[in-house]
Amino acid sequence: MGGDCWTQTGPYQPDLAAAFRRAQEVQLAEDDHGFTGTTVEELWRDPEWHEYIFTGGTGTVLDQPGMIDAGDLSNDGPYMRPLTDEEVRAWAPDGLPTFADWEAALDSGRLDFPDRGQGRCTVLHTDGEPTHIGYWGVTSD
Repeated sequence: MGGDCWTQTGPYQPDLAAAFRRAQEVQLAEDDHGFTGTTVEELWRDPEWHEYIFTGGTGTVLDQPGMIDAGDLSNDGPYMRPLTDEEVRAWAPDGLPTFADWEAALDSGRLDFPDRGQGRCTVLHTDGEPTHIGYWGVTSD
């Protein structure tokens, strides 16, 4: 099977890793996928969660255990990685992409989905101010 592409947004926080963790907590509260009463950290220590993610996944920010640095281009592992400034400017030349810019870039292929099991994120702007974070990825299956 091939991985499925997914997108979602969450509120902006200057600390992207903290924003990502918050987006995961919100997503888990909305749907725990049968892993009731478990935190995100506990999920990623559970071999049953690994099996669940690597054979299907959630198609959400829950599919990655954590965030790596934007400059880590190794593509190794199921991690969320913010785009570098250069990567953002390739599809949003002003460096201040809006939700509409992000959506259009994904739809047109100017912004690629990552490899299976990986996620990407970028800050989205409204009237030039950061307001949201766009997350996208591909399931592992």
